[in-house]
Amino acid sequence: MVSISLCMIVKNEEAVLGRCLSSVKGLFDEIIIVDTGSTDSTKQIAAKFTEKIYDFPWIDDFSAARNFAYEQAAMTHIMWLDADDILQPEEAAKLRRLKETLDPDVDAVMMRYHTGFDQQGRVVFSYYRERLTRRACGFRWQEPVHEYLAVSGKIINADISIT
Repeated sequence: MVSISLCMIVKNEEAVLGRCLSSVKGLFDEIIIVDTGSTDSTKQIAAKFTEKIYDFPWIDDFSAARNFAYEQAAMTHIMWLDADDILQPEEAAKLRRLKETLDPDVDAVMMRYHTGFDQQGRVVFSYYRERLTRRACGFRWQEPVHEYLAVSGKIINADISIT
């Protein structure tokens, strides 16, 4: 079984952070929260789920903040979420199974990202994103805005969706 650090960057996310972290409760071996300057109760909400809360002064660079978060991770694998992301219960169960069965030679796992919904809440737009990586690979986030994790090596697509 692999171990997973969840790494998140946040700022003024009191409206959504609790929902996000509740949806993944018990899935990760550690949760790293990097706060980039919240003035609301974001850090207090985060503290209900983890003691690993770090401050990172905002320098107009999402990749710099995400890379700092990744540098705090201690587990064999790292996964990222945004504060407004959630895992539906069936998706959390799939992630739990993946954690138990993932081939340790896999460098990156792509997961579907549901981002568009119709008025009935049905998914109308979704795409794959790099979500879980092997920490030993040392992958780095690129670009200050619309950042992406530059992955390579053995990459698989998982049947797991982030909403």
